[in-house]
Amino acid sequence: MIDNEELPIGFTMELAQHSDVLNDFSKLDETRKKELIDGAREIKTRDEMRSYVESMKMW
Repeated sequence: MIDNEELPIGFTMELAQHSDVLNDFSKLDETRKKELIDGAREIKTRDEMRSYVESMKMW
């Protein structure tokens, strides 16, 4: 976990479906991880979360 914060469940589930993104995410610095996690907290639907995680492939 990041600073003892829980990851949003939908974010975790989508990362599990996209191992390439999960691998890249794990290599990020803590500040960038927190930014992405905070962004994920704002997402309300499953489809939006999927799009959010898939957009992370663009880095």
